[in-house]
Amino acid sequence: MLLSGALPGWAARVDSVLINSRAMQRPLPMTFVLPNSYDSSSTRYPVLYLLHGYGGWHSNWILRMPGLTSLADIFQVIIICPEGGRNSWYVNSPLQPQSQFETFVAEEVTDFVDSTFRTRNQPQYRAISGLSMGGHGALYIAMRHRQLFGLAGSMSGAVDLTQTRDGFGLSSVIGDSTGWHRYSVLHLADSASMAGLQLILDCGLDDRLLPGNRALHQQWLNLRVPHVYMERPGGHTWDYWRASIWHHLVFFSGYWSSISG
Repeated sequence: MLLSGALPGWAARVDSVLINSRAMQRPLPMTFVLPNSYDSSSTRYPVLYLLHGYGGWHSNWILRMPGLTSLADIFQVIIICPEGGRNSWYVNSPLQPQSQFETFVAEEVTDFVDSTFRTRNQPQYRAISGLSMGGHGALYIAMRHRQLFGLAGSMSGAVDLTQTRDGFGLSSVIGDSTGWHRYSVLHLADSASMAGLQLILDCGLDDRLLPGNRALHQQWLNLRVPHVYMERPGGHTWDYWRASIWHHLVFFSGYWSSISG
């Protein structure tokens, strides 16, 4: 069910849709951006799943960064922004049946997108990235669903959940902090779970989450996991993420060009 029409004045088409989640027994929204050429061609497009952060919602990215439509046009990619809940951390909660967002994003949203839009539905043309909580979620989902995602990125990601403390609703989602390492990307990522993924990781020099990102970068170096790592001026802000998404799309698009060649 479409919720809103295309926004006037932009070349790309922006809209929202409700997806019935079987895992959570309720409908959840998703915002999508189609590139300007979509309606006038028969082309199949790569897809970027773009996750919001803690306290955000599905339309957070497009409201905070209207220029996202230009990026869909420039890179000729479909951009999907699924609902991730206020503090789901994109995991399947053992405590809350209504918070099964790993399944929702990885399985239900991808199924809907591939059956609704003209996508290139092979893993090598399916990327996932996000900011903060969504940066953690993107890596977590990609490493656990490598049959679906071939590319993954994290912007200012909260990749070490054991350092996040309880101010971000983690206890209500995954329980006592002694078990947080079971859901933390830093503690789960190994050479097997990362094998074959095209990875990009970045964080601002003034970001409180920089130590966790540096630790993950070093861990990947030790494991010889190929990846791109960047530190740039900036903090945990939308100014940083508006610039960061460009770097991620350059990276993803470069890979797509190399395999389509």
